Parts: sequence; structure tokens; C-alpha cells
Amino acid sequence: MSDIIKEIEKEQLKSEVPEFNVGDTVKVHNRIVEGEKSRIQIFEGTVIKRQNGSNRETFTVRKISNGVGVEKTWPLHSPNVEKIEIVRKGKVRRAKLNYLRDRVGKAAKVKEAVK
Repeated sequence: MSDIIKEIEKEQLKSEVPEFNVGDTVKVHNRIVEGEKSRIQIFEGTVIKRQNGSNRETFTVRKISNGVGVEKTWPLHSPNVEKIEIVRKGKVRRAKLNYLRDRVGKAAKVKEAVK
């Protein structure tokens, strides 16, 4: 890529992004705009994948809501993502946890990393 594109992308990066990886349980504080009002909605779940890099980096979070699996993907540096809180660190040996989609109950848990 040219230096001009890199400079433009560098300006769009967030300064404070927490260190989290695949397998971690996170709370994503998402800004939702309804008409002229905006509010923060929290989505808590397990990070099942992180993709790309730079200002195009995205991450996907999965949770079980009323017995149904729900996944959401956000751009990491989006202004709609207010903040990301790490609830607990997970111990995994994969880069993408797509196998969690087929699991239910205790089998869908990720072991906690010991500090």
C-alpha cells in the first residue's frame, strides 16, 4: 500500500483498544442510534474470531440467548463500539472457534486461563 493510504488509516485507529484474544469472554458496549436518541447496549459473549488488521480489523462475539446462538461482528475501531471490557481470559488452541457453533450447554464452554 502507498504511504498516503497508511497515513489516512493511521488517523482512523482508536488509541485505546484492550488486549483481548479469541476465547476471551468480553462485554461490548455498543452505541445504538434510534431516531435522534442514542443509547449504549451491552453484548456479552465469547470472542470466536478476529480478522484482518489495521483499521479494518473485526471481531465476532457469540452468546446463547434464550437457547438460540447469537453472533455479532463489529469493526474494532468503529465509533459505534464505545468500549470493550474483558470479563475473563480463555485458554484455547485455535485461531477461530467455529466449532462452538455445534456445541450446546457445558460443551460450549471455554476453559479459563490460569494466571
